[in-house]
Amino acid sequence: MKKVLVIHGPNLNRLGTREPEIYGHQTLADIDSALVERGKAFGIEVESFQSNHEGAIVDKIQSAANYHGLIINPAAYTHTSIAIRDAILAIDFPVIEVHLSNIYKREPFRHHSMISDAVTGKIVGLGHHGYLLALEAVHGLIGR
Repeated sequence: MKKVLVIHGPNLNRLGTREPEIYGHQTLADIDSALVERGKAFGIEVESFQSNHEGAIVDKIQSAANYHGLIINPAAYTHTSIAIRDAILAIDFPVIEVHLSNIYKREPFRHHSMISDAVTGKIVGLGHHGYLLALEAVHGLIGR
């Protein structure tokens, strides 16, 4: 069975209560459950990981050798983390960057992603549906 890792960055553990006008009312558990169910339909095992700590995210990416794809929402680290970017560059399977909100319609500092040039593709502004679309994309890429 193919395996896909989903990494959620800082403050995403607060989804559902944190700025719902921007991030929606879905909780992280809701998103993870939907990904597991969609993964079953694709024959993919989905594992999710959330951390508020940059080093823990880097460590998780570095230990992902037994996965076939990665979906990552680095959250605030999107705009600052060269370490996460470098970890992504060192893996050799599809990586999809996801953002719940449209980062290009927000504050100017959010318009730049440190990882966009290191990932296979990027989905922004579609709320929790973006994660499901990312899983569909990974499924298509690893099914080849």
